[in-house]
This record gives sequence, C-alpha cells and structure tokens, in this order.
Amino acid sequence: QVQLVESGGGLVQAGGSLRLSCAASGRTFSCSAMAWFRQAPGKEREFVAAISWSGSITDYADSVKGRFTISRDNARNTVYLQMNSLKPEDTAVYYCAQRLGRQVRKKEDEYNYWGQGTQVTVSS
Repeated sequence: QVQLVESGGGLVQAGGSLRLSCAASGRTFSCSAMAWFRQAPGKEREFVAAISWSGSITDYADSVKGRFTISRDNARNTVYLQMNSLKPEDTAVYYCAQRLGRQVRKKEDEYNYWGQGTQVTVSS
C-alpha cells in the first residue's frame, strides 16, 4: 500500500520561497512518475509539475515555469517542489501524486495515489 505525506507548506510573503516535500511509502516509488497538483479555494485542482521515474524528464504548468522546480531522491523515496518568487495566486492546497507508470502526465486521472495536501498561503 502506498502512502504519500506532504510537508513544508506554510505562510510566506510574496516574493518568498518554500520547499515542499512528499515522502512515499512502499516499493514502487523509484519506478513511478510523481507530480504536484494544487487546488485554490473555489477552483478545480490543477497540474503544477511532474517528474519521470528517473528524474530526467520534468514538466511544468506555464504559470510556474521558471519559478518552481520539481526534483526527487529515489534513495529517500521523496519528491520535492522548490517554489521561488511566490505570488498570492500561488495560494492553494498542494497535493503530491504518484502514478504507476514511469513517464510524466498532466491529468489527474493518470495518477493512482494522492497525499492529504499541504496548505501554502502567499500574502501580498
């Protein structure tokens, strides 16, 4: 059974940085693509970033390109999201997701397991 636990969220001023972490249990992590999604109040959940099983391929939403970086450490079963130059519109609950496949995808229904989410609030 896979469990994903996010951490690192919090309150930050606009222009600041945060690093989210997602620790995964189970033995499928190193063979799985991972992703971050987010959901702002009153909005649908949206794709943020994804990384392939090896870390060699990444993909980002246009809204975060150049500001966010996704990475992974397969030895630690952990995926990260480094968020720089944060804006108030980045405020959302951020979710980690794992898919039972090696390549990156952007659609929610491509992912099999989800974390409980971590709140990120960016003040202006």
